[in-house]
Amino acid sequence: MSNSKLIYLHGLESTSQSGKARQFAQLFPGMITPDFTGSFEERMQQLYPILGNQKEWTIIGSSYGGLMSAVFTCRHPEQVRKLVLLAPALMLTEFTSEHFAPVDVPTVLVHGLQDDIVPPHEVQEIARDVFTNLEYIAVEDGHRLHKAFDELDWKEILA
Repeated sequence: MSNSKLIYLHGLESTSQSGKARQFAQLFPGMITPDFTGSFEERMQQLYPILGNQKEWTIIGSSYGGLMSAVFTCRHPEQVRKLVLLAPALMLTEFTSEHFAPVDVPTVLVHGLQDDIVPPHEVQEIARDVFTNLEYIAVEDGHRLHKAFDELDWKEILA
């Protein structure tokens, strides 16, 4: 993973200073954890200059950041080495209305079975339709995945 570039995209009401963003930055020095604000399209416009035309990105997206990560990956699969989705909000129209062609980027979806914000089973079905190289990890946790964060082997997941 030494050559790949690593970025974490936070959720809708979160920031680069959230618990998960800080934990990831601690685990992976050099990881980019930008702040995003505004509407979905405004956030995507903030993301594009950061990712540029560079390839080999490993993108981790949480909730709304997972939605952003998934949309970017579907639009630019050649730039993404690996996609890690944490309780991604794929059920929102920003994703479902685009009718993306299947993408074979290696994708790991981590979702808490007690998530009361993003419905795990609905999102899993949507993800299976779009991401053909999908590993699904269901955990006994809620939307924020606080418990799962400490239990999962992130170096292995991002390898």
